[in-house]
Amino acid sequence: MRIVIFFSCLLLFFSCKNETKVESQFMDKQETKEEETPHSTVHISKVMGHFNPANDDDFTLVEKKFADREGMYIHRDTYNAFQEMWAHAQKDGVQLVIRSATRNFDYQKGIWERKWTGATKVKGNDLSETIENPKERALEILHYSSMPGTSRHHWGTDLDFNSFDNSYFESGKGLQVYNWLVKNAPSYGFFRPYTEKGEARPHGYEEEKWHWSYQPLASQYMTTAHTELKNEIIQGFQGSETASEIDVVSKYVKGVATFEGQKK
Repeated sequence: MRIVIFFSCLLLFFSCKNETKVESQFMDKQETKEEETPHSTVHISKVMGHFNPANDDDFTLVEKKFADREGMYIHRDTYNAFQEMWAHAQKDGVQLVIRSATRNFDYQKGIWERKWTGATKVKGNDLSETIENPKERALEILHYSSMPGTSRHHWGTDLDFNSFDNSYFESGKGLQVYNWLVKNAPSYGFFRPYTEKGEARPHGYEEEKWHWSYQPLASQYMTTAHTELKNEIIQGFQGSETASEIDVVSKYVKGVATFEGQKK
């Protein structure tokens, strides 16, 4: 009788041990699967610039040696990649100077409304006097400036280098900078979202040779923009009522070149 009880207990022991082992293997696989599954962490408020980068741990202050002024912020991931690229450029005798980095909603609102009201002239014109129709006035500003809530500069992924004039990059030191970026920037994850408009990019802003975007991070923001950014939620500034009429999300936010097409 005692022998039967002994073997019964022994059988129960190995059965429980095997179940524990199987359960442990199952949990390990589950944890590995969860770690390998990417999670989107970019909230729509961040995409639209409704935050203060100075109070956000994801953002850091740009050192003065990299920029034309103090006080600019950029996402830490973008900044790390930029510093590596900057060091490479320095070795090649190319000076990259950040002219603009993160601009939140309020900052972009200031840019937009100064042009909307005529406080800032556009091509020498006071648009509040020369273009009465709201949609036409918005379209004129949209050649080079984003509506608040739609700018890639909200994301901390995009940088403007050296000059805001395309002609600067067509000769001399400007051409040297541009050629270097075209050749080397994609190796550090940067690409030019606003290439020359044409069949490949029929909509969006005009060409900006100074504007470069950090794709590994920008793609995450764009994913949220594709699913959650709607024309009707673009509000809070003068002229915002034209967003839906123009279809700003489809034509401007999504009207960019691709990183894949610029890799060497």
